[in-house]
Amino acid sequence: MQTSTLVIASAGTVLTGLLAYAVYFDHKRQTDPEFRKSLKKNNRRMARAVKEEAEAQGAMERETIKQVVQQAKDEGFPADLEEKEAYFMTQVAKGESLCAEGMFPAMTRHSQSLHPPIIKPTWWPFADQSRDADKIEAALSFYKALKVYPQPKDLISIYDKTVPKEVLEILAEMVAMDAGLKLGSFTAEGGSAESHGVE
Repeated sequence: MQTSTLVIASAGTVLTGLLAYAVYFDHKRQTDPEFRKSLKKNNRRMARAVKEEAEAQGAMERETIKQVVQQAKDEGFPADLEEKEAYFMTQVAKGESLCAEGMFPAMTRHSQSLHPPIIKPTWWPFADQSRDADKIEAALSFYKALKVYPQPKDLISIYDKTVPKEVLEILAEMVAMDAGLKLGSFTAEGGSAESHGVE
């Protein structure tokens, strides 16, 4: 018997076995109410586990954000005007480079075609954790720059146009955790919604 005939026969046997199993599974699913119940139960269990994992990951991310904001406050910020300017430029450059290194959308919408993002391999087991850490680190850099900028409200408008949405959401959480950050009409210190220009 030739090798090619043997390979074809083996492949045919495997394919027939898979097809027979698919037919059996479909028949069992349609005719056996207990089997259907167990499938639904497994699906609900999986959905619940995924939801709980997402909630736990969100809580862990919020705790990490809280810790890095507190650490940044503890380290302090420069007081001298020239030091503030250099610190601001350093932090913005660091945030931009972290966003460019990650797989976030491009830093600015119009520069997307000029500089394609560097793609990290998705098969790497720690790719998501590394990406989350990069997002938090990038947001922290933008937060530190915001702390020393003389007009934080104006800088937030710039961030809104240039910073990727994922990083901007983390930055918003950081700003919300810092009661000492003066953002004009965006601060939580004012009164009603009318005084903030919110409709």
